Amino acid sequence: MSGLLFSSNGTGIGKIKEEPVVTLSVEAMFTQILEAVHKQSGELAELRQEYHELKLANAALERQLRDQLQGPSVGTPGGYFSHFGANTRPPSPSRQFGRSPSYFAPTAPPALWVPSPNGVGEKFDPGHREVEGFWVVVPAGGVGSRLWPLSREAHPKFLLDLTQSGRSLIQATWDRLLPICSPSRLMIVTGRAHASGVSSQLPDLVPHNLLCEPSPKDSAAAIGLSAYVLARRDPTAVMGSFAADHMISGDEAFLSAVTEAVAVARHDYLVTIGIAPSHPATGFGYIRLGESLELKEAPNARRVSQFKEKPDARTASQYLSTGNYRWNGGMFVAKAQMLVELLKENSPELHAGLEKIAEVWEDEKERERVLAEVWPSLPKIAIDNAVAEPASVAGKVAVVPATFGWDDVGDFGSLSDLLPAERNQARVLGDPSLVLLEQVAGGIVVPAANRLVACLGVDDLVIVDTPDALLVTTRARSQEVKRVVKSLSNNGYKQLL
Repeated sequence: MSGLLFSSNGTGIGKIKEEPVVTLSVEAMFTQILEAVHKQSGELAELRQEYHELKLANAALERQLRDQLQGPSVGTPGGYFSHFGANTRPPSPSRQFGRSPSYFAPTAPPALWVPSPNGVGEKFDPGHREVEGFWVVVPAGGVGSRLWPLSREAHPKFLLDLTQSGRSLIQATWDRLLPICSPSRLMIVTGRAHASGVSSQLPDLVPHNLLCEPSPKDSAAAIGLSAYVLARRDPTAVMGSFAADHMISGDEAFLSAVTEAVAVARHDYLVTIGIAPSHPATGFGYIRLGESLELKEAPNARRVSQFKEKPDARTASQYLSTGNYRWNGGMFVAKAQMLVELLKENSPELHAGLEKIAEVWEDEKERERVLAEVWPSLPKIAIDNAVAEPASVAGKVAVVPATFGWDDVGDFGSLSDLLPAERNQARVLGDPSLVLLEQVAGGIVVPAANRLVACLGVDDLVIVDTPDALLVTTRARSQEVKRVVKSLSNNGYKQLL
């Protein structure tokens, strides 16, 4: 094909030779593109298959090496692994599939239960920065039903190692507070069913500092009981209440906030510690910050303007945008005698009952008689509703804004956020060799039944496998596990609670 080359004014200046031009239709172009994409997809599929085979081979080699280092393992004749053939090496004991107990048999403590320490507990360090006149009260109540079937009535979440640190949540709370409070001034309030578990995990706990409730009555009765008993033992005591089952990161920031709260409490305030919110959570209450108290020894202290109940997502986002709100972590610091006066003023029925119990507390025989008579009639109410909210209206409540990380480990969704994992990978609480994941994103797997849990192509699931119960749900609905517990109770499965 030839043509003319024209100048800018349109005048032809000569002939040039052009190469043949092949014109493709739109359909042909798309066909070529699809063929190229198909070819690349095939190559990627081959690469994925090779990667998968290498991964399996590597895992098998790792198991073989581990078994050789641990020595020969004994398999169960006729058991699960006998289906792999006579020449297959039996699995190591940690991988054997044991027989689950009878469905209605009593539930044994899970693998995450922390056994009693050997001998005496950790020695108290006299070089710590003890805060004079400060007592710690740790309410250790509740079952943690949103963590069922891991947490049960017989072994609640505060006695479990949910962070794989080797220490239960209550032991971690004890460790965290020891630098500012000696063991002789650390008090635990728990139910009678959990008293032995608490004592075994905290061998340095002074026996008469373990207060046992006959039955659950919510936080006002538990914290109130310790305040009434403590006010008689030490009328000038300042007490701080810190839950046994919360997770805290940043111990230095935590201890600084508590020390500042004690200084504020000496000015006759009920003090709470406000947690800096990391996201617009709907599962926590909020504290609205008021004006500064302008205390030299507590420069961060503010008056509490208002306590807010758990908000919806939109309201929580509005709270965060103002910068004037903190999470209410349920941590309170006050003079023991002041807490008694606040209960007397705002909850007279609870005050009258606790006063009767405290009068005879040091006499074990009388204590049991009065507890049996008075405790069942005490109102069941949270400390926030009984004391903190009405006292804030009267201007008697202060807050120390804090910067440490905090979580109440309220469900499997929040628990999964506390466990390490690669980005977008599922978290594993327990032995990772018992979990096989293929094309799985997010979620949490708890292989507490000592058997393999395999997941393929499922995202953001919660799978908790225990010897007598299996829970499968999603992270988005993990707050609703409490409904399953209620259904178990209503349908006669109380052995599994």
